[in-house]
Amino acid sequence: MTPSFSSGWARLRSVLPEGGELAAMGRRPRRDLLAGLTVAIVALPLALGFGISSGMGAAAGLATAVVAGVLAALFGGSGLQVSGPTGAMTVVLVPIMHAHGASGVLMVGVLAGLMLIALALGRAGKYMALVPAPVVEGFTIGIACVIGLQQVPAALGVPTPEGDKVLAVAWQAAQDFLTQPRWWALGIALTVAAVMLLGARWRPTVPFSLLAVAAATLLAQLADLPVARIGDLPATLPAPSLAFVDVSALSSLLAPAVAVAALAALESLLSAAVADGMSVNHKHDPDRELFGQGLANLIVPLFGGVPATGAIARTAVNVRSGAQSRLAALAHAGVLAVIVFTAAGLVAQIPLAALAGVLLATSVRMVEVGSVRAMIGSTRGDAVVLGLTAIATLALDLVQAVILGLIVAGALALRSIARDVRLDAMPIHPDLPGDHTEQEHALLAEHIVAYRLDGPLFFAAAHRFLLELSEVATVSVVILRMSRVTTIDASGALVLGDAIERLQRRGITVYISGIRAGHHQPLHALGIIARLDEAGRVFATTPEAIAAARDRLRHTGVLPAPAATSGVVAQRKENVR
Repeated sequence: MTPSFSSGWARLRSVLPEGGELAAMGRRPRRDLLAGLTVAIVALPLALGFGISSGMGAAAGLATAVVAGVLAALFGGSGLQVSGPTGAMTVVLVPIMHAHGASGVLMVGVLAGLMLIALALGRAGKYMALVPAPVVEGFTIGIACVIGLQQVPAALGVPTPEGDKVLAVAWQAAQDFLTQPRWWALGIALTVAAVMLLGARWRPTVPFSLLAVAAATLLAQLADLPVARIGDLPATLPAPSLAFVDVSALSSLLAPAVAVAALAALESLLSAAVADGMSVNHKHDPDRELFGQGLANLIVPLFGGVPATGAIARTAVNVRSGAQSRLAALAHAGVLAVIVFTAAGLVAQIPLAALAGVLLATSVRMVEVGSVRAMIGSTRGDAVVLGLTAIATLALDLVQAVILGLIVAGALALRSIARDVRLDAMPIHPDLPGDHTEQEHALLAEHIVAYRLDGPLFFAAAHRFLLELSEVATVSVVILRMSRVTTIDASGALVLGDAIERLQRRGITVYISGIRAGHHQPLHALGIIARLDEAGRVFATTPEAIAAARDRLRHTGVLPAPAATSGVVAQRKENVR
């Protein structure tokens, strides 16, 4: 077996299920089955609603919940994660549906699945944890706003206007409603949302979403209310096949696929982290989670489903319901599969306004007010990143919003780090070798100044460093103490060289001490200290640099020769005589 094949097989094996995890599903089956049933009750209206919101239809949402739920549960990196269609993914899919139709959505799912598998094999899971919390929180707020706006047409009982800009679509729907009000639809949507929000505070464990949707469906049937139902929607779901594959359209679908893959990775790993925090002694494997989500998204389009991710709300319900293993997520998918095959006629009678109410309540519950308030009050930078990411999510697309948030957060972090870089004048007394009188100390201090550099010397702080060092008063020797420089890049090295050159042009001799082992490379590669090294002005410690500087000043006559030396010379002259 060649080393490359062995390495590739080891990497693939690391993301495949382990026998011990599968065996754990039989330890407490009763608790897992009960938790799976609870999650399925919560997931049913959400799967229907998100499928409809994506434009693919209720059947697509159910197919996604079943197929992705099974595959992600078996192959994912979290034993407690529940996967399926989510509101965030719906936001991404709406413009894809408008531009490329149902076949485009399915093809994007396949491409995103392949990308997620590649990320898993490349062990990229750990990097998702680097996304700052304000970016995630702002992203969540923006998604919640988009989901809420997407429900406006169904909640008002009007046909969904054309377009993929949620603000424009919601505004047009409101105008259509004012022209011909449909109060029954609005009443159902608001009632369902109110029941869910108030019920969650009263009895968090009761599935008020399903109860409210069932009551609204029963009322619409008995009173024959003039409201649109799921069965009234046109069928957009293609038959399970590979007929949607259009090779000629691949180039135009790559960018949307990247957006879907990035969102699936981010949301799934965030959801898995939430599950870890809610449970005891449970930790997910990020690379395996990416592999499981990638496999799910690769297979789901073959059944007419939409791209899936780990679902935070359903995962939280799963953990709170006592789930102990992957069996709970599998049971959730199994219950939904039974509903697909046995209750399709009943599902078709559900009013669209009722599902709109479910998603309106879901969008409200997505925003953790306490967390948002804490981040806004922490630092001005966090507040700016959170607000900017939320606005960008609403005005642009999700990936652009996250990238913009990361750029701004990174820029603010660099500014904060750059402010911590210090150039401090240090007394030379503690580092001065030998015993010296106060007069000698004072004389040396008049001619030698030592500066200690603290922090990273990099592009964001280099210019300020140059300005500070250029303002050094007229002395004979400057010693740069670099033992506390944490990092140095090419910009920092070049600025350091420029500062040294400016000092030398003013007749000031420069010595350097304490360069760390890892910092020699950029300094030597750019020729910054080559001449200093050749002249013997680079030292491992500051006392050595001070001793060399003192000897130089004596040699040039700036400092007097030592008293002991003067006495020896006088004695020699006397002997000559």
